[in-house]
Amino acid sequence: MTRKFKWRHLYLWLVFIVLYAPIIFLVVYSFSAGTTMNNFHGFTWSHYQDLFADSRLIAIFLDTLLIALLSSVLATTIGTLGALGINNTTRPVARNTILSLNNILMVSPDVIIGASFLIFFTALKIPLGFGSVLLSHIAFSIPIVVLMVLPKIQEMGTSLLDAASDLGANNWQLLSQVIVPYIMPGIFSGFFMALTYSLDDFAVTFFVTGNGFTTLSVEIYSRARQGINLEINALSGLMFLLALILVIGYYFINQYSSRHRAAARGRRS
Repeated sequence: MTRKFKWRHLYLWLVFIVLYAPIIFLVVYSFSAGTTMNNFHGFTWSHYQDLFADSRLIAIFLDTLLIALLSSVLATTIGTLGALGINNTTRPVARNTILSLNNILMVSPDVIIGASFLIFFTALKIPLGFGSVLLSHIAFSIPIVVLMVLPKIQEMGTSLLDAASDLGANNWQLLSQVIVPYIMPGIFSGFFMALTYSLDDFAVTFFVTGNGFTTLSVEIYSRARQGINLEINALSGLMFLLALILVIGYYFINQYSSRHRAAARGRRS
């Protein structure tokens, strides 16, 4: 029996080609022995060697990673508590208003958010640098975490909490042993989304970074304006590998959580 051709499969392949072709192009030329991307001049590791010998770029990468991790952890904590608070808001008008304010930050242009943070920090005389970038990344990551965690809280319902309360669980036990384990997939999703947004953010960071401190996105933009440098291709390849590792890690964590919840339901039944 012959399989019928499906146009949606062709469409999906075209979408993936458009998305991944530029990345593959950058990664392939990171191994080129030449200095431009006009032609491939033979295989070499020299650009990766230059990258690891560039102490300034390595320091910027570590600063970027530190900002991403700190902002993601803090934004995930605040966003999770915020989602719990929104879910516990009994007045529909108040809940919808808070959600609308949260969603406004998601759809607002990054340039507007970055300029707003710059005016805010300048008015409060907060020096631009590590602290201003960290606060900005926490602020724009919180709405992302709320959107990831809130559906899991709403999915949980009240029957599970009522059953735990009937068994004598106090508020802390409800939070730590019932609510958090149940919504953990949403928390992980929010954390990884916040981490990704922080790592690749340019517009907001461009406004709030100061002299003596920068992140990878701003540094790459500055170097790209000076001309093509295949060291940036090597860095892009490593960043793509890091993103791939994060996605695979999230997949296995999600699979483990799913199996754990299924096993727990099986024991209860």
